[in-house]
Amino acid sequence: MSEPAPLLDRPRLAPRHLAQLIDLYERNYLLLVRLIPDLDDLPYAQALSRSQSDCPLHLQVSARDRYTLTLRLSYEFVDEQGLRRQPDLWLRVYQDAGVVEALQCEQRPPWRALDERDPAARHYLSAQWRRNVLLHKWLQYLLESGHGFGMSARPRLLQNTVFEEKSDVVCPGKQPAHGG
Repeated sequence: MSEPAPLLDRPRLAPRHLAQLIDLYERNYLLLVRLIPDLDDLPYAQALSRSQSDCPLHLQVSARDRYTLTLRLSYEFVDEQGLRRQPDLWLRVYQDAGVVEALQCEQRPPWRALDERDPAARHYLSAQWRRNVLLHKWLQYLLESGHGFGMSARPRLLQNTVFEEKSDVVCPGKQPAHGG
């Protein structure tokens, strides 16, 4: 698997064309395959990756279709407000096309972004660009921090089918908010 070419040090806030956004989707797919080598045939619905230098990373598969996979990647933090998940990214993997996009609840079909004169299309491209640049940088960071969900790394399976409601997870070098 080839390594994706690095993004510019300071990527533009929005792409000029849909093709630039799709290129980012392809780069993110290459990074995601490095993080989850068994992406084409995941044998688990949830897993936990631990790293010596980073918070535990949660993976949840929420939907499997013939050519697509919907995933959730998230850290869990415990602070004075309770359990928080951040970043909490939902991803759609298009396995046949070799692309992944960071999703949001309210989506605008990509073909609507083809008319670059439409202000709504520019807004859609800009929002997708920001989300997917965030995904790109986070995936790079996760890989550099030693995270991975490959079977050779023997991911730790979560017992419940949903994320656990309580957690005592504290990032390395940080004290828990509840004083314990």
